[in-house]
Amino acid sequence: MTDTYSQPQERTAKLNDVANVPFHIVLVEPEIPPNTGNIARLCAATGCALHLVEPLGFRIDDRELKRAGLDYWHLLNVIMHPSLDAFLKATAHIPKWFLSKYATKPYTEATFTSGDMLVFGKETKGLPKELLARHLDRTLRIPMRQESVRSINLSTAAGIVTYAALAAIGFPNLK
Repeated sequence: MTDTYSQPQERTAKLNDVANVPFHIVLVEPEIPPNTGNIARLCAATGCALHLVEPLGFRIDDRELKRAGLDYWHLLNVIMHPSLDAFLKATAHIPKWFLSKYATKPYTEATFTSGDMLVFGKETKGLPKELLARHLDRTLRIPMRQESVRSINLSTAAGIVTYAALAAIGFPNLK
């Protein structure tokens, strides 16, 4: 795991730099560089901001970016947060949707609004259950067949929900 002090600061933005994005995609403690690279590509294509909550399972330096296939970092607004608590405190004023296989409400029933945060947990554990319990009315799931797979890949889940949210607000600035 890495921390904010070892991440290259020239690759990051500040929260006030992303006030007018359609959505904020938040990855809490992501572990797999290619998943984060795919989600970064999604953010570059849609104008969404990418928030990474530490610790990360990798560095966002050139070597890791190449490994994730990310050659468009300059098109992204990436905001680093040193911990989940720091993220929640810094973004308390921004509405959030928490994605989890344990939620009961499908993402298709959410009322997304521009500027919302879509929060995804780490690949191996998801989001902390105590966090989900505090926000039951803002917790969403992607329906799956029972008894099939443990979960949907993180980058696939982010793509599904992000495009549903973008559709709900009319695909702003996209064609």
